[in-house]
Amino acid sequence: MTIYVPADVAGKLTLGDEARVILDPAPQYVLPHTISFVATDAQFTPKSVETAEERQKLMFRVKLQGDPAVLDKYHRLVKTGVRGLGLVRTDPKIAWPAELAVKLPE
Repeated sequence: MTIYVPADVAGKLTLGDEARVILDPAPQYVLPHTISFVATDAQFTPKSVETAEERQKLMFRVKLQGDPAVLDKYHRLVKTGVRGLGLVRTDPKIAWPAELAVKLPE
């Protein structure tokens, strides 16, 4: 899954950090992912980036990769192009809230 985050968030992310994904067709599940890519250049920029306020509008692309073990187990259910919500943490020392604990189909 590809998500876009502001510059101040992108700068705090590290490859391999945990992420979560909730898919629109299955909002009852929370899927484990990791950060596999953080763009080095902004994807969306205002016309002019001269002030700190304008730099806050910069958005960076971040790719989230599904856990290979989970993908292997549920490969029949996996579909490309499904929309959803991707979540990242700026501090991996802070635990995920209970509602974002991994929850998979049985």
